[in-house]
Amino acid sequence: MNKTESIEDFYRNKLNWMPDNLKKGLGHFNVFKLDDFCGPQAKPMPYSRKDYFKISFILSKNRAHYADKVVETDGPTLLFANPQIPYKWEPLESVYSGHFCIFTEAFFTQFGNIKDYPVFQPGGNPLFQLSDDQIEPIRLIFEKMHAEMASDFSFKYDVLRTLALQLVHLALKIQPAKTSLYEASNAATRIASMFTELLERQFPIESNGQQITFRSPTDFASQLAIHVNHLNRALKETTGKTTSQVIAERVTQEAKMLLLHTNWNIGEIAWSLGFEEPPHFINFFKKQVELTPKTFRESAN
Repeated sequence: MNKTESIEDFYRNKLNWMPDNLKKGLGHFNVFKLDDFCGPQAKPMPYSRKDYFKISFILSKNRAHYADKVVETDGPTLLFANPQIPYKWEPLESVYSGHFCIFTEAFFTQFGNIKDYPVFQPGGNPLFQLSDDQIEPIRLIFEKMHAEMASDFSFKYDVLRTLALQLVHLALKIQPAKTSLYEASNAATRIASMFTELLERQFPIESNGQQITFRSPTDFASQLAIHVNHLNRALKETTGKTTSQVIAERVTQEAKMLLLHTNWNIGEIAWSLGFEEPPHFINFFKKQVELTPKTFRESAN
């Protein structure tokens, strides 16, 4: 898998210039026409994580590789990408069109936590295929973004935050989330949120010298300073799954990505995911996927 692409890498590799105001502490936003980045001379997008958020409005047929999934769409699509999950998309037509915007997490500081929205969460649905009546409202939002970026309005970045959130809300209306972002917070949801933050902090694994630290429910409970039974009840209440199930699903997702997108051997992947011996990892993976790691890797080629 390619190393994480920073927002500086994006400008350097795609545009060969760097905005003067690109300061992570202050946040950054920009919007582009997809047409300018596609075609015979365009560089292929590597399968990698980015350290910024991205919302793409793709009008042509395309194939999206997202985490351990591959999804083909036969028409206009809205794609939400976050820094935690690697992705790339491939156009399936000779004519490409659309728009995309990129922004850093800091761009929304003091305006809510953009990561809390389901479209940007690991395990959420990042792809939305659009009906004919949904295309024009989204196109107009991107056109407004382009107009604001070109303006000298003093508060244009406030307007751009609002427009980006409009895209998020439109997507959530297309396919409502299973749980509400605005539910009243309680002890269980707070614990689940802290657990998820601790779990996700261990990823991405970008080198075979990197190893996750916490793998068992007891490890996480100790870090959160609560009893493991308390953690288990909180996750069961908020996700319907046990702590062990949530951990296993996330480790399996990372294992699939490493098997598909690196040339690391099974022992290196096992060690990176916290398994003492390769056979332990092989048995774990087979239980989760019903295939050995080797068979899974070979079947995908």
